[in-house]
Amino acid sequence: MKITSKIVHVGGCTDEKTGAISTPIYQTATFRHPALGQSTGFDYTRTKNPTRMAAEEAIALLEEGAGGCAFSSGMAAVTAVLMLYNSGDHLAVVSDCYGGTYRVLDKVFSRLGLSVTFADTSDVRTVAAAVTPATKGILVETPTNPLMKIADIRGIVALARRHGLHTIVDNTFLTPYFQRPLTLGADLVIHSGTKYLAGHNDLLCGLVAAREKELADRVAFIQNSTGGVLSPGDSWLLIRGIKTLALRMDKHDSNARQIAEWLVRHPRISAVHYPGLDGHPGKELHDSQASGYGGMLAFEVDEAALAPRILSRVKLVKFAESLGGVESLITFPAVQTHADIPPALREELGITDRLLRLSVGIEDAGDIIADLAQAII
Repeated sequence: MKITSKIVHVGGCTDEKTGAISTPIYQTATFRHPALGQSTGFDYTRTKNPTRMAAEEAIALLEEGAGGCAFSSGMAAVTAVLMLYNSGDHLAVVSDCYGGTYRVLDKVFSRLGLSVTFADTSDVRTVAAAVTPATKGILVETPTNPLMKIADIRGIVALARRHGLHTIVDNTFLTPYFQRPLTLGADLVIHSGTKYLAGHNDLLCGLVAAREKELADRVAFIQNSTGGVLSPGDSWLLIRGIKTLALRMDKHDSNARQIAEWLVRHPRISAVHYPGLDGHPGKELHDSQASGYGGMLAFEVDEAALAPRILSRVKLVKFAESLGGVESLITFPAVQTHADIPPALREELGITDRLLRLSVGIEDAGDIIADLAQAII
């Protein structure tokens, strides 16, 4: 089946006894054993639950992996992946990563002996220079958050394989509808399922998919051992959200292209970061590994004082954290999503007090542009 059909049918007819089209919510902590030494395959919901299992099978199917795990948040998913590594190990990580990823590496895993080199993953040579004898994995986002840089997944996979490393890709921005890193050789894919997969700003969740069963089993062991699992009710919401993913992503993509092109022409906008623009330095590479551009973009205004004015004036577009929902949201990365990155490093990366990030929703594109037009003055 094409991915559009796979998306619609995730979690369908999992209850063979009743034939229910919608996956039931198995709201139970524990399961009865038929007899001593026998199990139905389900014993305790932290370990395995039928509703969560349907969500996990869905992400494995869509990412074309050997297995998947669903977590209580995107950061729980990131944390589980980082727990694959030991004290003394080293990771090469995308420099302009999500602020939560930076925070957990800098403030938590550094205390546990995991070291990190942050590198510009849009240049494979820079990533190669970050690899040390202790390196065990390379973690990339593509496009990055919020500067929309593009990493060469195939090139980084080749580099990782030469050194016996894992390639980990955060695929939150594009979802498996537009990009499937495991098919390009990556070992692990991470999602903040809160964003496009759930799609309605009403659910907190995280997902991991692995290309090989052995690695999927290791992540599942960590998931069960540490307990940051997605609840049955939230698993059902995730499945329901995924079913409209193709329709939503097409609309996000179409709207974002129109808005990016409008912003480029605005006299008060000094730069637009969006891989669908012809002038984007990573566009050709992006087109070689993804089938769409998604709904995320960032733009820079011509003076710092304008940024807070825009945030106070938008009406249809909401000034709020997060991204990937049906509503358009605008965020100030320097003081919100990336506030934990030291100011000097933020400035060096280009996450300045003139940069705003826009999660383009599925409203009418003209209405979004009209709202931005009255706000950017």
